Amino acid sequence: MSIFRKKSVTQAIGDAGKHDSSNLMKVLGVRDLTSLGIAAIIGAGIFSTIGRASFNGGPAVSLLFVFTAIACVFTALSYAQFASTVPVSGSAYTYAYVSFGEIFAWIIGWALILEYAVSNMVVAISWSEYFTSMLAGFGIKFPGWLATDYGSAHRAYEQVRAAGAGAASLPENLRALASAYEAAPALGNLRVIMDLPAGLITVLITALVYIGIKESRNASNLLVVLKLIVIGLVIAVGAFYVKPANWSPFAPNGVGGVLSGVASVFFAFIGFDSISTTAEECRNPQRDLPRAMIYCLVICTVLYVLITLVLTGMVNFKELGVDDPLAYVFQKLNLDFMAGVISVSAVVAITSALLAYQLGQPRIWMTMSRDGLLWPKFSQIHPKYRTPSFATIITGVLVAVPSLFLDMQFFIDLTSVGTFFAFILVCGGILYLDAKGISAQSKFRVPYVNGKYLIGLGFIATFAYAVYAGGMLHAAEEKPLLFVFWATWATLSVLAYQRNFSLLPVLGILTNLYLMTELGVTNWAIFLVWLAIGLVIYFSYGFRKSKLASRELISS
Repeated sequence: MSIFRKKSVTQAIGDAGKHDSSNLMKVLGVRDLTSLGIAAIIGAGIFSTIGRASFNGGPAVSLLFVFTAIACVFTALSYAQFASTVPVSGSAYTYAYVSFGEIFAWIIGWALILEYAVSNMVVAISWSEYFTSMLAGFGIKFPGWLATDYGSAHRAYEQVRAAGAGAASLPENLRALASAYEAAPALGNLRVIMDLPAGLITVLITALVYIGIKESRNASNLLVVLKLIVIGLVIAVGAFYVKPANWSPFAPNGVGGVLSGVASVFFAFIGFDSISTTAEECRNPQRDLPRAMIYCLVICTVLYVLITLVLTGMVNFKELGVDDPLAYVFQKLNLDFMAGVISVSAVVAITSALLAYQLGQPRIWMTMSRDGLLWPKFSQIHPKYRTPSFATIITGVLVAVPSLFLDMQFFIDLTSVGTFFAFILVCGGILYLDAKGISAQSKFRVPYVNGKYLIGLGFIATFAYAVYAGGMLHAAEEKPLLFVFWATWATLSVLAYQRNFSLLPVLGILTNLYLMTELGVTNWAIFLVWLAIGLVIYFSYGFRKSKLASRELISS
């Protein structure tokens, strides 16, 4: 038996029809899918992590959003072709199964579990920040020790204590965290500190997702409309308070400062792929999924760039290192009414992002389970609500519990490596579909641009510039993955010359791989640990129980 055994497109579609998942309700159209995509993309990214990225890179982060969006467009086109070819709920997991084989499918499925769970933890924590701000606006003080994580509160307490008489000069949010630590009840030497709102909202959203896709769709559409109205209001009102002087210097910390926000900015775009997990609940997935992916990505990119420019124009970028930058900026300018509107709306709007990811995660597990790689319980469909019930409950538990106790930056650092890896394999999968002639079956295809010469010429020009500009070897020593990036580009240049590779999927591979080189050691270390755990599960269970393994035994 081989770990590289593959499914055919026909098998993937046929297997979906044989299982209980064929009883999922087909209610989603292109508007619903676009709404879910916007819900997933514009969540904690625009209401929270955008502040951290701007703090590090200054106004030039708006260009990083454009660069990252371009990388996502190449990837989104590849996802769109796969979604029209294999309209199954497994997303990149299923696409890898068809293209590269079972072991890669498992790795991607396992990585997606981490991506969706971590994304939801960030969204839940961000929701909690805005919820407590909203309550404060109404004069209700929520106990600080029930609205933060232990690590952040303890670090703040130690900083304030070390500052002594100079503590008054420390940031207000730091002093508030220290006060929360002091006020927390103690069990022996341990303080009872947790982010209760983050845990509770996760439980409530999980209950909604459990009840049904139609209810989830209606809630998502309503929340997204509200979200877009608020963002439009922020841009329109904020534009009147922009001071062009705040845009100078445009890149105060240079290219390095801008690229240090890659994890945060890329996190802000994660989500367009999540709508492919609902393929089996679409009325016409082969037509609507490709359209929805492109629509939501274009809409969100424009909004991200505009709001970044407005925020960094309203205040100096150094003031944006907070978890609720939109509300903070308007409070800073004494526009308390707008700050209140943002806080109330963000509580509702961020909920839609939580909803989108909670929809996606169980459907990945459901698909892996029916392939035999996870236990059968994960593919169980509720007889009344027609949702993957057990997988939905487990998703809720895995998101709610960590979000009670861990901080946002920790989760942001976790999410990107596996996602980039999934994106690279999906882009590479298009080259496989082209080589095998399967692309001819696709109702949507990535526009073909012959990369026979362009990919190689691009490599020569870019490599020559990197050598000419100097510092390439030093950069490669600091980021060893750059050697992998250049070697991959060189290899693709040769293969493109031999096999007339399509240009856009190759650009998707290269841009995602380059973005991976900008991630820190923490990202890679956690991902490798997570991958090791996943491989243990695969070889102890999935490898033997795989449906393809059973077919191999029968045929032999």
